[in-house]
Amino acid sequence: MTVTKMSWRPQYRSSKFRNVYGKVANREHCFDSIPITKNVHDNHFCAVNARFLAIVTESAGGGSFLVIPLEQTGRIEPNYPKVCGHQGNVLDIKWNPFIDNIIASCSEDTSVRIWEIPEGGLKRNMTEALLELHGHSRRVGLVEWHPTTNNILFSAGYDYKVLIWNLDVGEPVKMIDCHSDVILCMSFNTDGSLLTTTCKDKKLRVIEPRSGRVLQEANCKNHRVNRVVFLGNMKRLLTTGVSRWNTRQIALWDQEDLSMPLIEEEIDGLSGLLFPFYDADTHMLYLAGKGDGNIRYYEISTEKPYLSYLMEFRSPAPQKGLGVMPKHGLDVSACEVFRFYKLVTLKGLIEPISMIVPRRSDSYQEDIYPMTPGTEPALTPDEWLGGINRDPVLMSLKEGYKKSPKMVFKAPIKEKKSVVVNGIDLLENVPPRTENELLRMFFRQQDEIRRLKEELAQKDIRIRQLQLELKNLRNSPKNC
Repeated sequence: MTVTKMSWRPQYRSSKFRNVYGKVANREHCFDSIPITKNVHDNHFCAVNARFLAIVTESAGGGSFLVIPLEQTGRIEPNYPKVCGHQGNVLDIKWNPFIDNIIASCSEDTSVRIWEIPEGGLKRNMTEALLELHGHSRRVGLVEWHPTTNNILFSAGYDYKVLIWNLDVGEPVKMIDCHSDVILCMSFNTDGSLLTTTCKDKKLRVIEPRSGRVLQEANCKNHRVNRVVFLGNMKRLLTTGVSRWNTRQIALWDQEDLSMPLIEEEIDGLSGLLFPFYDADTHMLYLAGKGDGNIRYYEISTEKPYLSYLMEFRSPAPQKGLGVMPKHGLDVSACEVFRFYKLVTLKGLIEPISMIVPRRSDSYQEDIYPMTPGTEPALTPDEWLGGINRDPVLMSLKEGYKKSPKMVFKAPIKEKKSVVVNGIDLLENVPPRTENELLRMFFRQQDEIRRLKEELAQKDIRIRQLQLELKNLRNSPKNC
């Protein structure tokens, strides 16, 4: 198969998205004075849904992130309450797609935590997580919710493992152990039956997540992959990476044959990571460079030339990361088809950027808003783990976002025990490699000692109560 090199020239053709433009929100609708983290980890450090914006912040000791109701724009006070239960830097945060006040975080302290944000946002610092998930032996760099199943969470650690957590029981139920280096990115296909990953070992993989079986693997020597995204139901993958000449590059792949990319295109000579975002409803691909202010966008098709360049949104302010609003949170009356939340570290600013299709009519534009994945899960954890696949439950955006009956997350009651997946105890003693790992292990053991002391104190109280009851029984008149 020959690799097609694409030209940079825009190809003018009939497309309803040819004139899409980016509109930056007015300053009063931005979020200002936020101490955005200075961590150099290649993540977005931002997560957004229809109710809240979450941003990882700079903090002395431990890790923290802000959760701000979307309507609370403007200047954020320095003493604004934070979620601050982690003992190490927070590396990734993701909102539950089906329960809009539940957020997952992962950290250098080797834990994954699930937090429940109260109605109206935080009134004081939150230190107690709804669930603490321990299973990784090194720091945890990525978390991803399953796209169609409630309470299934994936986490990828620097121990080269991907753990699948069933939050109904609060335990890891599967382990994917096919990577030989740090996992850089995870992406699901539409129904969540396939997982694709990029890894520091320069390999692109397509994995069946329940069995951990690698279905396809590409050894990317000429295109060093960084990020990957499934292109909806097109059976295509798109990766961003670096060419052999150290230029930024994108490549399109057939998910069933990774022997050679379908096309490769060089973007520019900048060094920042390229983040890909795909909108399956409009078939639009957005490319945003870390450290530059531009967002390029393309239209994707199943036939050649596959990738058609549309336009570029330009801004002088460099972006550290970008959060993306789910479809049901968009303003359909303004013909908004995508919305970014751009982190501008130098200004401590979060800037909403709306991608808009220019239309003269004020009526609902059905051609740009097809039925889209909604807020209702298609499967329970047991169904998905039992081998069932199901497409997302779709919703219409015509009437605006109507909340489905509110789902509530119920944290399981957990007995502390060894965490065994695939016959391996994930919490057995792993010798620390660095001073930081030694410190994290120390903090984890301190937490464990504190928990055991509390448990012991409770049992002491119970023993005293039982002793008193026994004494009362012996002294009662019936026993005289």
